[in-house]
Amino acid sequence: MMGNTETSPRTGECLSPVAEVKSAISDFMREFKGFRSDIDARLQQQESRLTMLDRKSLTAARPALASAAETEAPHQKAIGAYLRTGDDDGLRGLELEGKALAISGDGGYLLDPQTSDKISSSLLGAASIRQIANVVHVNATSYDVLVDTTDMGAGWNDETSVTETTTPGVDRISIELFELSALPKASQRLLDDSAFDVEGWLAERISDKFARAEADAFINGDGTDKPTGFLTQTKVAEDSWSWGNLGYVVTGTSGDFDATNPADAIVDLVYSLGARYRANGTFVMNSKTAGAVRKLKDLDGRFLWSDGLSAGEPARLMGYPVLIAEDMPDIAGGSYSIAFGDFRAGYTVAERPDLRVLRDPFSAKPHVLFYATKRVGGDVSDFAAIKLLKFAIS
Repeated sequence: MMGNTETSPRTGECLSPVAEVKSAISDFMREFKGFRSDIDARLQQQESRLTMLDRKSLTAARPALASAAETEAPHQKAIGAYLRTGDDDGLRGLELEGKALAISGDGGYLLDPQTSDKISSSLLGAASIRQIANVVHVNATSYDVLVDTTDMGAGWNDETSVTETTTPGVDRISIELFELSALPKASQRLLDDSAFDVEGWLAERISDKFARAEADAFINGDGTDKPTGFLTQTKVAEDSWSWGNLGYVVTGTSGDFDATNPADAIVDLVYSLGARYRANGTFVMNSKTAGAVRKLKDLDGRFLWSDGLSAGEPARLMGYPVLIAEDMPDIAGGSYSIAFGDFRAGYTVAERPDLRVLRDPFSAKPHVLFYATKRVGGDVSDFAAIKLLKFAIS
């Protein structure tokens, strides 16, 4: 019996076979419990990872409407908060296209691109000279246009001689930019309504004010704190036209078309414009004048006026498009009620692309005023590209 007895590895005591089996089983159960705890820990970690992945998948699959607040651009959220509550903390330090949003003094804040683009599209779609003029974006306070006032000379040469050519004259036209402003207002209660689209409302109000102010200035502006309108330029009869003036032709009757051949004045106006400008010519007149012109016929009894064949297409007079601009003068004695020209060459609108807004909750309580500004200028850039029709004998 002594030969079958073994010693315990832990205590050094001799163990019987039964005790030895019990000790082995006890050691096995202890190791098994440790192994099981390790497996449970690993399974728990794996379950946590799967749960996290499921949450990410659900977040990615969430409808855009539900997560709109999280996915908005920072500047758009910041300008929205400023317009509604006046909180400008989100705007300070932000940059939009490399420009700081926070402006010192009373300059206000730059509007976000979406609102600015909406305003620009509305201005472009308005019945204004802007539609047909040359529009340039600048970052300075003025814009210079260099125009060749005379054609460069040209000549034929042979192999042994060269003919000298004349040097063209160059005129520099400086277009100053002025501040255009609008002052829409809304109640604070309306601004507190989360369903109210404050950016869309502001864009609509600003574009309406800007469009009306621009439309008048580009035609009648005197150049004092506003653009210079083309009708305020010096006007001379076409027979004595010179650079720096706008040429005109007459109807032959004061305050009306000629009674015998009324359409002749329109024909004379078209062909008073140089051929290189005529291809891009556009008529400009107001609705009352258009009503009178619609009745004119040629010698064969055909109307000179034709309406657009599709929606959005302008009416045409002698085949040229017509812009209805209500700031043009009505027909009267000595009035310049119709213009014809290549306005893309003849008139330039210069503007800064950014729009600013300043919130004023104090001046019109309980309403909040929004002082919106942009800088814009305009002037004739080619005096040969625009001609006028004068309703007079001479």
